[in-house]
Amino acid sequence: MALPPSTDSKTPKPGSRDEAAQDGFLREVDEALREEQMVNAFKRYAKPVGLAIGAVLLALGGYLYWDHTNKVAAGQWSERMVMAMDRLEAGQIEPAIKDLELISREGTDGNRAAALMQLAAISAQQGKYDEAAKKFAAIAADTKIPQPFRDLATIREVTLRFDTMKPEEVVTRMKPLAVPANAFYGSAAELLGMAYLEQNRPDLTGPLFVQAAKDKSVPRSIRSRMRQIASGLGFDAGIDNPELGGDGPAAPPSAPQS
Repeated sequence: MALPPSTDSKTPKPGSRDEAAQDGFLREVDEALREEQMVNAFKRYAKPVGLAIGAVLLALGGYLYWDHTNKVAAGQWSERMVMAMDRLEAGQIEPAIKDLELISREGTDGNRAAALMQLAAISAQQGKYDEAAKKFAAIAADTKIPQPFRDLATIREVTLRFDTMKPEEVVTRMKPLAVPANAFYGSAAELLGMAYLEQNRPDLTGPLFVQAAKDKSVPRSIRSRMRQIASGLGFDAGIDNPELGGDGPAAPPSAPQS
């Protein structure tokens, strides 16, 4: 004979208080396990993660300090440069030279380059052309100096030494700079064109001067000289019209007249 189901079963009835208590107990156990896992993970990774974060913060702090220091130093050297230029304008040449020499040794890259250029220019103004040319050559060869300063120094050196240089050397030095993208296009093109004339190549000088004379980025005085020379070589570089800023209409270059 089958026995009736026991009413002493430990399985709680659905919706009963015992079932709710058991569910709450299981949740507490699950939360305790997760908390233990998090604590273990924290103990395991806290040190390397903390070291990594510390290294990042240290690097960031170091960069910010370096950047601030550089900006302060640049401002101080800029003030020294202004003082040196003021002394030059006041005719205090020797004190200005001492200031510029200090900046050229210890200043930031930009101020150092400007000081070196000014020292070379002073030598040229004093008639010490060989000394000035050597100083400009040293600037042009210094890879730590910003490129625009080096390009300008090259042009100044070649200008001073043009009469003693071979035309081929002038062409080699100026051709890379005599391009519209260069900040000193006009000056470099003028020197290049004159070197072509020394080589008896007016067919190269004329088109070069016509092109440069049309470029409004080239100083007007240089464009005016180029128009005159190109015209003398039989090329039409336009009319130097002051009312048009030196940019009169220009026709395409023609062949040199015989």
